[in-house]
Amino acid sequence: MSEKLQKVLARAGLGSRRELEQWIQSGRVHVNGSVAKLGDRVEATDQVKVDGHSVAISSELDTRRRVLVYNKPEGEVCTRSDPEGRTTVFNSLPRLKGERWIAIGRLDVNTSGLLMFTTDGGLANRLMHPSTQIEREYAVRVQGTPSNEVLTKLTEGVLLEDGMARFEDIVAGGGKGLNQWYYVVIREGRNREVRRLWESQGMQVSRLKRVRFANIFLPPDLKAGSWVELGRDEIEPLAKLAGVENKRRPSQYGKKITEKEYKAGAKKNRKNKR
Repeated sequence: MSEKLQKVLARAGLGSRRELEQWIQSGRVHVNGSVAKLGDRVEATDQVKVDGHSVAISSELDTRRRVLVYNKPEGEVCTRSDPEGRTTVFNSLPRLKGERWIAIGRLDVNTSGLLMFTTDGGLANRLMHPSTQIEREYAVRVQGTPSNEVLTKLTEGVLLEDGMARFEDIVAGGGKGLNQWYYVVIREGRNREVRRLWESQGMQVSRLKRVRFANIFLPPDLKAGSWVELGRDEIEPLAKLAGVENKRRPSQYGKKITEKEYKAGAKKNRKNKR
């Protein structure tokens, strides 16, 4: 059975479908010796190469699905490399062989909190696609106390430069003096959407932290700059919410593990090889 080329490449963990479509358009992908083009479909017998390197084609049911939750600190960027030399979120992730971590969405450099990564490009694509309407929840500290009229406007909808936007829900989180905390929920992932919504009402955001993505909450004991790998019981509901087929065997899911456990295991492996 044939599948779209970018879908197969995404499943192999090479990147998001949007990113891979750009690779195809720029001529970096070859199928059976010919330059690929958008719309091409491939089967298991086809030979696929990216930048001259062969890519193993696997079916959706044979692909291992791993998901990490990372507590992003402020100051880190969500690109794989940064021309300014800033630390990227990928620097802290465990190394992979034959595949790579794909970020599920992004957080801007001044936003902290929950950021997820997966080896399954299909899952990443569905979770990021606007049509999926996945909820994202943020803890936001604003300067000043918004009136009830402002809160109503923010939930009913505000016209921004890229269209209408609104919060699905706003819940007061307390605070002292001019600094007030709120928990807000959005269903898109537009650039700086939370900040721009508050700023449209003359409110300045001084802190912003994502605390939930879909059904996954940021673990309260997960330190900034650390990660934890989700287990099957957490990944399956997430995939179902994204509308991704979920017929994998237990062995095709990552084992729930923390960064501390991973480093201890890596240290033990190095010792055993000596």
